Amino acid sequence: MPLSRLNKEQYQAATSNNKQNLIIASAGTGKTSTIVGRIGYLLQNSIKPEEILLLTFTNKAAAEMVARVAEYFGNAIASKIEAGTFHAVSYRWLKKQNHRVVLKQQRELKTLFRSVFEKRSFHNIEAEVAPYGGNHLYDVYSFYQNTELNRDFEEWIIDKYPEHELFAMIYADVVDEFEELKKEYGFLNFNDLLLQFRELAKTKELGYKEVLVDEYQDTNALQGTLIDAMNPPSLFCVGDYDQSIYAFNGADISIIGTFSKKYPDAIVHTLTKNYRSSAPILSLASRVIQHNERIYPKKLEVTRTNSAQAPKLLAFDELFDQYHAMAFAIRDTQTPNEEIAVIFRNNSSADGIEVALRELDIPCKRKGGTSFFDAREVKAVLDFYTLLVNESDMMAFIHLFEFARGIGSAMAKELYIALKTLGHGKLFYGLYAPDESIKNPFEKRKLNHQLGLFDDFLELGAVGKFAKLGFEDKFMKNPILKHPKLTKDSATFLYNFYTLYRDIKGINHPRSIVKKIANSEVFKYISESLASKRAQLKDGSIDEVQKEEALIRIKRKMVLLEELSIPYNEHERFLNAMILGSSDLTQGEGVNLLSIHASKGLEYKEVYVVDLMDGRFPNRKLMQRGGSLDEERRLFYVAVTRAKDVLYLSYAKYDKIKKINFVPSQFLYEAGLVPKDEQYKKLVMKDSQDELS
Repeated sequence: MPLSRLNKEQYQAATSNNKQNLIIASAGTGKTSTIVGRIGYLLQNSIKPEEILLLTFTNKAAAEMVARVAEYFGNAIASKIEAGTFHAVSYRWLKKQNHRVVLKQQRELKTLFRSVFEKRSFHNIEAEVAPYGGNHLYDVYSFYQNTELNRDFEEWIIDKYPEHELFAMIYADVVDEFEELKKEYGFLNFNDLLLQFRELAKTKELGYKEVLVDEYQDTNALQGTLIDAMNPPSLFCVGDYDQSIYAFNGADISIIGTFSKKYPDAIVHTLTKNYRSSAPILSLASRVIQHNERIYPKKLEVTRTNSAQAPKLLAFDELFDQYHAMAFAIRDTQTPNEEIAVIFRNNSSADGIEVALRELDIPCKRKGGTSFFDAREVKAVLDFYTLLVNESDMMAFIHLFEFARGIGSAMAKELYIALKTLGHGKLFYGLYAPDESIKNPFEKRKLNHQLGLFDDFLELGAVGKFAKLGFEDKFMKNPILKHPKLTKDSATFLYNFYTLYRDIKGINHPRSIVKKIANSEVFKYISESLASKRAQLKDGSIDEVQKEEALIRIKRKMVLLEELSIPYNEHERFLNAMILGSSDLTQGEGVNLLSIHASKGLEYKEVYVVDLMDGRFPNRKLMQRGGSLDEERRLFYVAVTRAKDVLYLSYAKYDKIKKINFVPSQFLYEAGLVPKDEQYKKLVMKDSQDELS
């Protein structure tokens, strides 16, 4: 049974009869074993599997824990445990209650948000600062949803960003219109899933006897109120305040820090035995993290007794010397590639090491930078697919038509609404069987100068300019072609869109659909556009060799996407897997290139932490935008505790491209790898001044 493998501390936590338990589980102390042991204990004590809810940070972590439970109790029992991320569990519950759920990722809703934002004008407002752009305002609003529980958006903006007070009313009106559009089309983002599930939990008995929460230190205010709304009879939270690294996403370290105050009868258990890292690695991590405030007392014990290599500092005269030397070291090591990780704080660091590895033909896979699923060509195929499954998905339409030359998000929305008008609520009727009696399908824009709304819509255009483009007669009669800003290029894009959906309607297998989309004229246009942008030189010309390479990479991604679709027989299941599960999927084999956030929960025999220079790590720019030195130090702690046996920490003294000198990271001083000198005193003084200001 899972309990038999636990040490004394893990066993006491897993078998606690207290109703509220907080387990402080530092890196490598066996938190997964403790959670699995707890679930085993519940099952042994007459708790039914369906009465257990396990909330994890990734769906992959949930699947691994359920699989371990299945080893002892069988899959029939383990599969009945409700397990997944806050978002995945919320999604399943809302679907179970027959809620209308059209889940959209952030980048899709950003496009919708921009389509609303672009109708606003800030020209008549004299302010000391420039207004936010549409993308940034969306991020600000998302942060608001995750962290603010009481005030409305306008009030919150004025309080948090007083220099933007003159724009606050327009910002709030953009948000209101955005939310109205989401409601009209049934769109939900990840925050909305939690908000709707929270309301459901307030009114419905969910039937859980115990809720277990993994990575509790990264819970944000919204997730915290969701747990409160569930009000489970028993709560088992596992986390480590030293690994709280998602403040940028609204994670609130005070939630784990105030657990004992919120639940006065709670027991705080501490796991102290580290099974992962060698003594020298753990000692270094402890020396640095002790500079942060200790929320709960803890002292880690090393269980590994074998001799170990001390962490090594690598210092280089120039930035790119660092990347090349690291690549040579990885080539010459005896450690298998899959057991090596290069961990970076900034994407530019990852670019440098990836190029150096490729030059030596060392395979590598990257997670935490621009992933396979973030590639615009992959997103485009999934947008095409989304419209096939749900033609009411305005977001997918807008996102695709932004590729067409001369069409922005606002015009794309106009075309979408016009097509639905022509089809009496149906997009594809508007394309293939439009009501030709509707002479002007385009909505009249409202005017409100106070809210930045204006009207630049001109009279309808003539369709004769498209006569020689070879469109079908039936398509030429469509009133959609009367949009005054429609050019020959954008009309051709619309026509190719029209022919694609005519060809794929009725095809049932996801693999065939993906292949058809990838080979369509409209997708070829998108591929050409993306490849040209990626091959554009500083003088505006196109490097044809680079363009051809970019097209080959796009084709490779299409082959991979086709392979991913093979196991699926249903359109909806395939799409949901791509949307909800894409962040857990990686591609390829080789050395692991990981952002610190992507490395969380993983471990490797040999680890390189790169670019440990002040300004880069800690990242001073991000600290100025709401981060903190404590958060950066926790990031350092997470990075170094991924290493089991070998740890290299590297920095460079100079960047020949930007022509700037670097100072070693403060964390290298705190680790005892660099003697404390005048530079260190200046860093400490600077941090003290920043805290005071």
